[in-house]
Amino acid sequence: MGAGSRLARELADIAGDGEAGVALRPEGDSMERFEGELRGPPGTPYEGGTFRVDIKLCGQYPFSPPQMRFKTKVWHPNISSQSGAICLDILKDAWSPALSLKTALLSLQALLCSPEPNDPQDAVVARQYLKEPETWAETARQWTELYAKEKSPDEKLERLLEMGFPAEVARAALERCGGNVDAAVAELLG
Repeated sequence: MGAGSRLARELADIAGDGEAGVALRPEGDSMERFEGELRGPPGTPYEGGTFRVDIKLCGQYPFSPPQMRFKTKVWHPNISSQSGAICLDILKDAWSPALSLKTALLSLQALLCSPEPNDPQDAVVARQYLKEPETWAETARQWTELYAKEKSPDEKLERLLEMGFPAEVARAALERCGGNVDAAVAELLG
């Protein structure tokens, strides 16, 4: 069985499981780049958020792990608040060809439930998690609200207006950027 048929089965498995809270879409025509998506687990500061993950497969997949990083900003000890890099053993030395992209996405979801501050990717977040857990949880909730929850067009415009941009200029930038607030801010500041 080739890697292409395995990937096709993995995509079908994820698409057919609406209860798992994960999704996977190829980016472009190649089967080497994907965008994963996972729902923030209930009962965590990430609840209600939708987190996007950049996934790259090398030619050795499934014999080598996928390269994954969060595209959505996340306040978590095992995820870089700057780059989205992830510290998770199955994405490194604990990977096995028996695992799949669905397993990896579900493992990321589980990581959101159970941070490992003693093996951090982001030392600042890990320190806060250990020393000020209430502050950490509130910051993680705020980041989820800000970066992982879909905003209505009015909320997006309001955010730009709060930054001091004129309404018509902000509205036009949002339209040019397909409703992406971060891209509109970058364009307006650029």
